[in-house]
Amino acid sequence: MAKLKSLIKLEGTIEDLTFYKSADGYFVRTKGGVSKNRIMNDPAFARTRENGAEFGSIALSGKLLRTALGPMVFRAKDSKLTSRLVKVMGQIKNLDSVSARGARNVAEGLNNSSSTSVLEGFDFNAKATLGSVLNSIVTVDVATGAVSIAAYNPLEQMRSPEGASHFSLQVGFLNIDFATGAYELTQSAKEIYTLEHSMIAPVLTPVGTPTVSGTGMHFLLIEFFQEINGVSYMLNNGAFNVLHLLKMS
Repeated sequence: MAKLKSLIKLEGTIEDLTFYKSADGYFVRTKGGVSKNRIMNDPAFARTRENGAEFGSIALSGKLLRTALGPMVFRAKDSKLTSRLVKVMGQIKNLDSVSARGARNVAEGLNNSSSTSVLEGFDFNAKATLGSVLNSIVTVDVATGAVSIAAYNPLEQMRSPEGASHFSLQVGFLNIDFATGAYELTQSAKEIYTLEHSMIAPVLTPVGTPTVSGTGMHFLLIEFFQEINGVSYMLNNGAFNVLHLLKMS
């Protein structure tokens, strides 16, 4: 893959060259020479078909997680979230030790205890990670989904974006079954604080626990706002917000 350096920025196909734009700039690639029919039927491409099937499966798993989180994920994500989730889901798929090659999947991979270390701690916005924004201890009650944050001073122990005057905290308790596609998300009320607030020790509890069976996941969402004349405005469409997977259960 070659990067295009030119005053003229092209997008589209010219003969055997395809020009396209990504978040990292303009690129050009040559048209492949192997037909789809050959890839789908030639025994020589058996490994390619297996890899393709597994890639499709992990992509769907990543999409399912994004969908299950609903509005929470739209408030705190980066432009490369989809590809980053696919990478993590691929690592979990590789932990599937029972399925045949080409059929390995995330649901089976999660049965491996090592999967917890792969997914726990995932930040949906790589530009605003929990560790870089909040300097306090966070604990989770996996039975109720309640999240407790040790007492801290927001002005001294939070890294807030320029222009922010307030922030909110909210937690989500998700149960998700990657085999069936079933999921249920419960959330806490959104607690809003001024950045000049004195010491706080928030305890956030979801309204109920999910009844759908599956893998339990506990999330913390931090949003920053600017308040003007009593109206709160999100900063830069959530570019500074945090959505962090705290714990799996």
